[in-house]
Amino acid sequence: MIDKRKFYINGRWVNPIKKNDLEVINPSNENAYAVISLGTKDDVDLAVRHAKNAFLSWSRIDKKTKVFLLEKLLQIYNRRWDEIAQTMSDEMGAPLDWSSSAQTASGADHINDFIKRLKEFDFEKKFENNSNNFIVYEPIGVCGLITPWNWPINQITLKVIPALASGCTMILKPSEIAPLSGMLFAEIIDEAGFPSGVFNLINGDGDGVGCDLSSHNDIDMISFTGSTRAGKLISKNAADTIKRVCLELGGKGGNIIFADAHPDAVREGVRNIMSNSGQSCDAPTRMLVEKSIYKKAIKEASEEANKIKVDLASKKGDHIGPVISKKQYNKIIDLIKSGIEEGASLVAGGPEKPSGLKNGYFIKPTIFTDVSNNMRIAKEEIFGPVLSIIPFENEDDAISIVNDTTYGLGNYVQTQDKDRAKRVARKFRSGGVYINGNSAEPGTPFGGYRQSGNGREGGNWGLEEYLEVKTICGWD
Repeated sequence: MIDKRKFYINGRWVNPIKKNDLEVINPSNENAYAVISLGTKDDVDLAVRHAKNAFLSWSRIDKKTKVFLLEKLLQIYNRRWDEIAQTMSDEMGAPLDWSSSAQTASGADHINDFIKRLKEFDFEKKFENNSNNFIVYEPIGVCGLITPWNWPINQITLKVIPALASGCTMILKPSEIAPLSGMLFAEIIDEAGFPSGVFNLINGDGDGVGCDLSSHNDIDMISFTGSTRAGKLISKNAADTIKRVCLELGGKGGNIIFADAHPDAVREGVRNIMSNSGQSCDAPTRMLVEKSIYKKAIKEASEEANKIKVDLASKKGDHIGPVISKKQYNKIIDLIKSGIEEGASLVAGGPEKPSGLKNGYFIKPTIFTDVSNNMRIAKEEIFGPVLSIIPFENEDDAISIVNDTTYGLGNYVQTQDKDRAKRVARKFRSGGVYINGNSAEPGTPFGGYRQSGNGREGGNWGLEEYLEVKTICGWD
């Protein structure tokens, strides 16, 4: 059993004030393999006090020093790359190759890009050439950073790096069910030599440490990635202190495939949703197919789903691993059963476990057709390897179906008609649009509309989330 019961506070690994152990489960075999501590309000108060003290000096650190420390952090990150990939594979079930090429790589991409943005960012500037008004960007203060289990290092780097670059201090709470990659990241911070108190880590759950952070009087900002339900609670907890709340929440993306889409559009759409075992908030979980190619698309989708292998995360190769936990497994299976009960046609997968995988939270790649937008599988965020295929009549019909949701994170369109692609993209009510399989580049903003959140992460937008804007009149 790996012992990870300490917290990182004020530049040291310290014991929690009260003992409250939690076992970390390997989702590939359901075995406990590590133990952490769940923090309390006393732990949070201690970390916040040190972060508040450290802010006095760190907020005034020059850009050159911050760049030096972040570049050193990146060097250490790259040196420990394989260790990071292995840790995430163990804790959240990402197959080892995917954990390296996608999960770990995403963290390096974000660190690289934020270093570039920091070098170029102008923290002080004249309002206009002939104006005596001066605009200053200043760090917002002490930040509470709450990250999810599905893309652990990706989300940690999207929050911690811009917070450091902007001059903020922080307390990170990784997901308690996938906490070890966050603790490894704390070791990298420590080795890089960031001043004591600038970065702190406390493990805990949402009802405990999460609530303590979001309601704390001395925390100036909360950045949270996770479920919409939790995002609403965090907003309520933060309301009394009027702190800034940056939320990146759930999604129910639509993928419109027109009859003129490229030949592999359906198969690529299936692969997209099934990657990371369906545990991505911007995954295109509703595939809308023009009626003239609907039957062909069903055949291709079911064939593709049946090709996808499901296996242990520890194995190399092209396959998907388990979902994260028993709770998540039960939720997904319940939604698959609801699709069958509500009359959707099951053409691939189903609620039974994959052959040969008795232990572990494994789910077959599952596809439903003849789905209507009022079914649970079309409305709720499943967060598993489950795709709903919905037919549509025309462009307006497809856009109406896609936008008929409380979410608005990422939507997709497949067509060789460039004008139509742009027209559809403008009509989507979502923070991101992906045309013909193109992906977002590092430094572009990521976030959603409506109940998918209210902030943006990445690039200058990610930096600005951690900055206050001051206008000084009469500068010259």
